[in-house]
Amino acid sequence: MLTENKFSKYLLYAFGEIVLVMIGILLALQVNNWNEAKKKEHLKNEYKAALKNDYIKDTIQLNDRFI
Repeated sequence: MLTENKFSKYLLYAFGEIVLVMIGILLALQVNNWNEAKKKEHLKNEYKAALKNDYIKDTIQLNDRFI
């Protein structure tokens, strides 16, 4: 009876540890996904700004060429 009680406590402890590790891994994955999305958004904004600048430069060059 005594060893059975210790074994059930050990199983409960082991199950708790597994759950905590799984929660930690899921949190780490969520933070990583959030960081990657933030990087992609920043890169997208940089591309938009570069396209806008190129459009403005091209427009100025065309106006200078035809005027």
